[in-house]
Amino acid sequence: MSEIISFKFENQADSAEKLVEIIPKNELIEGGFIIVCLGLRSVVLTENIANALNMSYELFFSEQIFAPNNPECEIAVVGETEEIVINDELARAFDITQDYIYGEAHRRYEEKILKNVYKYRKGALLSELAGSNILLVDDGCQTGATALVAIKTFINLAAKSVFYAAPVIPTDLAESLISVADGVYCARKIADYVDSDFYYKAKITPEPDEILRILEDSPHYLPLQKIVN
Repeated sequence: MSEIISFKFENQADSAEKLVEIIPKNELIEGGFIIVCLGLRSVVLTENIANALNMSYELFFSEQIFAPNNPECEIAVVGETEEIVINDELARAFDITQDYIYGEAHRRYEEKILKNVYKYRKGALLSELAGSNILLVDDGCQTGATALVAIKTFINLAAKSVFYAAPVIPTDLAESLISVADGVYCARKIADYVDSDFYYKAKITPEPDEILRILEDSPHYLPLQKIVN
C-alpha cells in the first residue's frame, strides 16, 4: 500500500518522459511505427510522446457500455469499427442480454463515436493501417477493455503488429495484455491499482475545444496533416 501512496507522476509530460525512456526508439523508427492515441483523455500524453520520438499519430475512439440502472458498472466497450469487448462475467451477473449490449453499442457508435470522428478527424476514417506496426498509447489502464478493443480492431484491420504502452497499469493486467499484444511497455506496474488519475499530482485535463486546438497545432497528428497537405 505504501507504493500507491508515494508514487505519483508530476503530469503527462513527466509520465511521457518516463515512458519514452523504456520504449525502444530505434526499433520504432526503423519499423515505421504509427502511434495510436487511445481516446481524448490520452491526447496530452500522446502529443508529448510523439514530440519526443518525432513520430506521427492517429486517434482511436471507443465508448463504454454500462449496465442498465447502474451507470458506474462498465460491461463492455465498443470501438470505431464496432468491434466489441464484453465483460461476460458481469453481463451474466446482471443478467444482461447480448441484444441489449449490441444495441447499446450501435447507439453509442452512432451518437458518440461518429460525432468524435467528425469533430476531431473532419469525418475521415482511420488511416489505412494494413501492414503497419502500431504503438497504442494509453494514459492509464484499469479494466483493460479499451486496450483490448483497440488491439482487436487493429488486428482485424490487418496491422502487422500491435504494441501497447501506458505509464501505469495494474500488474495482473499487464501480464494479460502481453498474451494478446506483440509487446507491452509500462513505466510502472501497480499491484493494488486505484485509477490512472490517482497517479498524477497535477494531471492536465483539457476541455474538448482545447484538445481540438492541440490536434490542429500538432505537427504529428496524421488526420489533420492530410487535410493540410
